[in-house]
Amino acid sequence: MKSIDPLNQSERDNYKLLTGSIIPRPVAWVTTLAENGKINAAPFSYFNIVTADPPMISVSVQRKQGSRKDTSRNAVREGEFVVHIGDELSVEKLNITAASLPPDESELEHAGLTPVPSDNVRVPGIAEAKIRMECVLEQAIPLGGTPDSPAADLLIGRVVRFHIDESLLDQGRILAEALKPVSRLAGSHYAKLGETFSLERPN
Repeated sequence: MKSIDPLNQSERDNYKLLTGSIIPRPVAWVTTLAENGKINAAPFSYFNIVTADPPMISVSVQRKQGSRKDTSRNAVREGEFVVHIGDELSVEKLNITAASLPPDESELEHAGLTPVPSDNVRVPGIAEAKIRMECVLEQAIPLGGTPDSPAADLLIGRVVRFHIDESLLDQGRILAEALKPVSRLAGSHYAKLGETFSLERPN
C-alpha cells in the first residue's frame, strides 16, 4: 500500500484520488432561478441523503477561486432549488448542462430541455427527468479553503414535494432497473446501474 499525505500534494492530486475512489457517485441535476428569472441547470456528483425525517438531501457545490457558482448563489438568494435524478435517456442533455454559461443564460434552453412548473417552490423542474425533488434550502455551509475564500458550499435541502414517474413505482418503492440511473466516475466517465445483488443484514 502506498501511504499519501494529502498536505504534501496539490488539490488536483487529492481530487483525482477522491473522485477515482469514491465511485460510483449519484448525480444531482439541480435547477435554480437566476436573478433575471432564467432557469439555471447543472449536474453535481457530490450528492447524497442527509435524513428521511424530514427528508433532506445534500449537494456540495465547489467554488471557483472562492466565488460561488450560479447554483449555490441562486439557491442561497432564492432559498429553494429542485433536484432531479439523471438517467440513461437524459444523460447526454445532463452533460450539456455542465457547460459554463454566463449567469444570465439558461442551460435548460441551451440543452433543449423542457421546464415544468413546481408545486411548492418557484423554481421549475425538468420535464425529461423521471424523478424530481422540490427543495427548500435548510442550510448553506461554506467549507474548505480559507475563512475568506471557502472551497465549497454544502447545500442542505429539505424536500417539500416528490415527483416520481409512475412507471418507476412498486408499492411505494422505486424500481432501480426501471429508473436506469447513471452515476459519475472519475474524469469524463459515467456508469450505468449494472449487475445488482442482495445481502441479508445480520441481526
